[in-house]
Amino acid sequence: MEMNRRAALLTLAGSLPALRAESGRNAVVVELFTSEGCSSCPPADALLAQLEQRVIGGAEIIALSEHVDYWNHLGWADTFSSPLFSARQREYATRFRMESVYTPQMVIDGRAESLGSDERKVYSTIELAARFPRAYVRVDRVSSEPDDSPDSARIRVMVDKIPAAFKDESFDVMLAITQGGVSSSVARGENAGRVLRHTGVVRTLTRVAGISPKKERTYSATLMVPLPHGHSRTRAAIFVQSRDSQAIIGAAACQLSS
Repeated sequence: MEMNRRAALLTLAGSLPALRAESGRNAVVVELFTSEGCSSCPPADALLAQLEQRVIGGAEIIALSEHVDYWNHLGWADTFSSPLFSARQREYATRFRMESVYTPQMVIDGRAESLGSDERKVYSTIELAARFPRAYVRVDRVSSEPDDSPDSARIRVMVDKIPAAFKDESFDVMLAITQGGVSSSVARGENAGRVLRHTGVVRTLTRVAGISPKKERTYSATLMVPLPHGHSRTRAAIFVQSRDSQAIIGAAACQLSS
């Protein structure tokens, strides 16, 4: 799924030699479906910021704040929202056999969901997700070339060692460009008069490759990715997600700007 059609993403080397997989900390992806028009969402936004600073069950947390658009007609249009995030949440609702979508909702590694402000359940669900076998994923920023745009960055991505338990599934390698330390002064709607602060706001979410372990268990490339306006506190997150179950089996992130 491409979550921003304007995002320019260029594969510079689709089949680089495999990098040596080094031991490292696991990562769990926590997606928060939220909206600035929802009065119940700020506590979940704050919990996501807290999670991003923690190691839980031996795993670091990759925070993805995905702002849905279905609150926008109720008085406040969330500038970070996208109908494509709403569509992604509906896909999860189908996966979890839910009758409808809601905010705030956290989805942990694509495997389970929780009310986004339910701290106890979120923590226990992350601890459980961290126990699952996972692929090796690495992403690093690499040096720019002289003719690169100042609004872009180069990253090197490596996916390796997909567990044998997933050999019959197909996966998408997804790239999220996120921005932290952003805020909005909300003038209307349920949060009127409040300043809302967010972390891990997804500015683009793009499928960069597909992997079918029966054919290949490794993917590596150098990618040129767009940087959002302002460039502040920008990260690149790579995660590997099953097309069938939507489970995320590996993830990593790197800082693009401070």
